[in-house]
Amino acid sequence: MTIERLQPGPRMSEAVVHNGTIYLAGQVAEDPSQDVAGQTRQILAAIDALLAEAGSDKTRILQTQIFLADIADFPAMNAVWDAWVPAGHTPARATTEARLAAAAYRVEILVIAAR
Repeated sequence: MTIERLQPGPRMSEAVVHNGTIYLAGQVAEDPSQDVAGQTRQILAAIDALLAEAGSDKTRILQTQIFLADIADFPAMNAVWDAWVPAGHTPARATTEARLAAAAYRVEILVIAAR
């Protein structure tokens, strides 16, 4: 069985593909100075790009885990998410409050998708 690593680095790969399943690393905003909505938009664009690179798209997302630095940001993050996720293709999803890797990060999103 082949394991394909996309954008591998010394600590992690941005995505790993195995048996037709794509596992994305947790994605955070490139510009963490933005509010949670702006960070969420950046992350979803990065997810779109990574899924395309792996030969998939957001209609094939199986599961999503969303980590918020402050659960009070849940409605603002959801407003961006709801505009992005295609109707009829919503994945299994969990959202939780968590301490993220840097204080400026408001949201991190992890995705598993089918190829």
